[in-house]
Order: sequence, then structure tokens, then C-alpha cells
Amino acid sequence: MAFGMYAGETDYYPHIDGLDRQGDNKPILAKDWADHFGWVDMLPPLIGEKRWRDYGPREHPKSRTLFQCPAARLRPEQAYTYRPRRNGFFSYAMNSCLELDENCWHHPDDTQGPMPSFLKVSLVRAPARVILLFDQLLDPEFGYNAARAYGNAGKHCGSYPKSFSARHAKPGGALGGLLLFCDYHVEWKASVWKSTWPEDLEVPPRDDPDWYPYP
Repeated sequence: MAFGMYAGETDYYPHIDGLDRQGDNKPILAKDWADHFGWVDMLPPLIGEKRWRDYGPREHPKSRTLFQCPAARLRPEQAYTYRPRRNGFFSYAMNSCLELDENCWHHPDDTQGPMPSFLKVSLVRAPARVILLFDQLLDPEFGYNAARAYGNAGKHCGSYPKSFSARHAKPGGALGGLLLFCDYHVEWKASVWKSTWPEDLEVPPRDDPDWYPYP
């Protein structure tokens, strides 16, 4: 609902990343200011919630907020490569492939250059297919489609398939995660990992129609 409200007013999605990328540091470069317009700060006021930036250390929102899935659970602190209880964590992540701008991590083989900092919604080529938001992993043992550990599980509000979490059971016991698509419908999937992907895939291939919004 909040994504639809924001996009309806602006024809853009908010920035994928938020101040979780800067930590306690102040913005220095012009591109750093994009993180002040992340979805975790722009969407909450639309539904009467506090912005991420308004929470102090160890006060970051937990359950019953826009940022967290009620079924998600943190592991002991030593399981992570960061400090989720101090710096905050996210059990939902926006699809980082929507916006591989200068402030996002790029795969070394990606030679196509940065994408725009704010995605124009009307340019999304297949809204019913492109992933917007997904259940994000909080258990580091199950990163990369449960193939290897991922100590940054839940650290950022934007991420990639390696962070997808299967924590919701269907009748019969099969576990999967929820996906919000760019046309705002929701689907349950057991996995988003494709059989052709290597075990250590960091970012999907640039031509993947499920993760990238336009050529």
C-alpha cells in the first residue's frame, strides 16, 4: 500500500538503500544524500509510522512495524558480522537490482554502468514479473539459497536473491517467502534461486527479467 501511495504521487519508487548504508557517518558526497530518501524513511510517514532515521541506536524498530515481518527471528549476536541489536536490521528487503546506482555495490563483471538513483515506475517493462520487495533472511546459516553462510543477513534494507528467506509455511509444511511485485500483487515462493545460477551468486545476471526493471 505504501509503495503504491508514494509511486502514485511521484511516478518514482523511493531510493532502495537508506541510512543503514552510512551507519553513523554523515553524508559527504552528493550521491550520499540519496540514502536520505530510502524507502525506510519515505514510506513510514504515509501510514503513520516513524522514519528509520528517527530511531536511535538499540531503538530501531522491531516487530509490528513496516520494517519487520512478525514471523522473523534474530539469531544470537555472534552469528552476524554486524550488530543487529544496536544498529538495526530488516526482515524485508527492497530489490537492489531496481537501482544499481553509484551508491550500490556492483559486480566486477558488470560493465553497463550505474542505473538511475530513483526508478521511474512507468518505465518498468513487466510490473507483474519484476520483484519489488521480499522476505529477507535473518538466519545467517541459510544464505545463498541455503547453500552457504551469509553473516550480513538482515543488515541492509535493499538486497539480492542471496538474502531471500523461506520462513512462511504453506498447508502441508513447505516453507517459502513472500514477494511483492511492481504491480503490487503478492506471491509465495519456495525459492527465488534459479538452477542455472552458481552457488555463490552475488547479483543476478543483468538480463534477468524477474530482478531488473528495464534493459
